[in-house]
Amino acid sequence: MASHVPLIVLTAALFALLGGSEAREAEALVGASAFRSRATDPNMEVKFDFSPFLIQYKSGRVQRFMGTTFTPPSLDARTGVASKDVVVDQATGLRARIYRPSRGAVIGGGGGKRLPVLLYFHGGAFVVESAFDPVYHGYLNALTAKANVVAVSVNYRLAPEHPLPAAYDDAWAALQWVVENARHGGAAGGGEPWLAKHGDVSRLFLAGDSAGGNIAHNLAMRAGQQQHPSFLLAGGAAAPAIRGVALLDPYFLGRYVSPGAERAWGFICAGKYGTGHPYVNPAAALPASAWRELPPARVLMTVSGNDRLGPFQRAYVDALRGSGWRGEARLYMTPGEGHCYFLNNLNSPKAAAHMATLAAFINGS
Repeated sequence: MASHVPLIVLTAALFALLGGSEAREAEALVGASAFRSRATDPNMEVKFDFSPFLIQYKSGRVQRFMGTTFTPPSLDARTGVASKDVVVDQATGLRARIYRPSRGAVIGGGGGKRLPVLLYFHGGAFVVESAFDPVYHGYLNALTAKANVVAVSVNYRLAPEHPLPAAYDDAWAALQWVVENARHGGAAGGGEPWLAKHGDVSRLFLAGDSAGGNIAHNLAMRAGQQQHPSFLLAGGAAAPAIRGVALLDPYFLGRYVSPGAERAWGFICAGKYGTGHPYVNPAAALPASAWRELPPARVLMTVSGNDRLGPFQRAYVDALRGSGWRGEARLYMTPGEGHCYFLNNLNSPKAAAHMATLAAFINGS
């Protein structure tokens, strides 16, 4: 019978029977035993503590503390925006959520014409969050309605299970998928109808916040520099010009970063790239010739005044402007706010102004 009694009950009974110093000694022994058990259990022994985002244990188990809630696609009652989930790549499990404006906006506000296409990448330090998180679902609903676009929010793979460049590869796959479906309706005409019917791929924009802004930048650079043969579409059509890239408080680093930031970046990319790599430090690492190959005609950089990444974000704009790139780089500053403040409390004056700026950027003003 005793073998079926929970250990905690037996321990409490032992303390009650012993009392006094004997009880304290027994408690210490039990506590030390439990500590040793945890310390030698690879499922409990910490390999990397990336709080407040996650902890990775030596067994490989990853415990995430945020961004794990799934919100289903829906018809949003407030904006009239409809959404649905699609599979982009069966092999990698890459998925995305597509947003379409209200039917009235599609028919009336669009003047019967196709709408701009926005490819969006969520933030979360490359390790947390998803395209299906309530915060991002609400943000994309509001942005789709405000900018009157067809938006595709990409659920790219996360580190540490999939360290960089997995997210960059997913972004490339998503870009190809969007263009093919918007132009041709997908393979054999069986592709995504919202893109095929409503999306104008000649007005293609990339955007993302924090890590997603980093991804949007690197995707634009790849599109401009690589001209990868796999990007040719059915019938040999060339890749479209990317009209603009919106970098919303993007995740960039610089030469002088804290040891913690350096360790975090090493964790994200499994030690493949240092903090001086162009992936994370384009301002210092990219030559002027590389900047000049950036395809969009316009870049929007938003910087929050209290964001510790602000100096690196401003350095990006300075490097782009000084490279001889012929496009227009706009810097939008919000004083007194922290990193990616605009994702929450969408009705606040500063968040509303931020979204209005992004919508105007997409619509050419």
